[in-house]
Amino acid sequence: MSRIAALALSVAAAAFGAEAAAAVSLTNRDERDHKVTIVEGQSSQDHTLAPSAVLEGICPKGCVIRLNDSESDEYELEGNEIVSIEEGYLYYDGPDAPADPVPGEAGEGARK
Repeated sequence: MSRIAALALSVAAAAFGAEAAAAVSLTNRDERDHKVTIVEGQSSQDHTLAPSAVLEGICPKGCVIRLNDSESDEYELEGNEIVSIEEGYLYYDGPDAPADPVPGEAGEGARK
């Protein structure tokens, strides 16, 4: 394989990996199926999400997620969230927020 082809292949793989990393992951943690409608721009796609099922790699550029055809259960996502359905509602799972500083450690606003 030529150097140019190898370079092009690695750039394409990196771009694909970056897009996959910046996408929504949605898990159904309820004990019943939920209808999930994903609205991206002018298009929408329906999914039936069984208990413990996961939709990965959706909404890489952001979207609106509607649960069970209810317009009052719409959630706007930016495209990098990890979310789950629990008790019929969508909850933000991550990525994890940074830990709070431990009291007594030097940091912004700490006494010296």
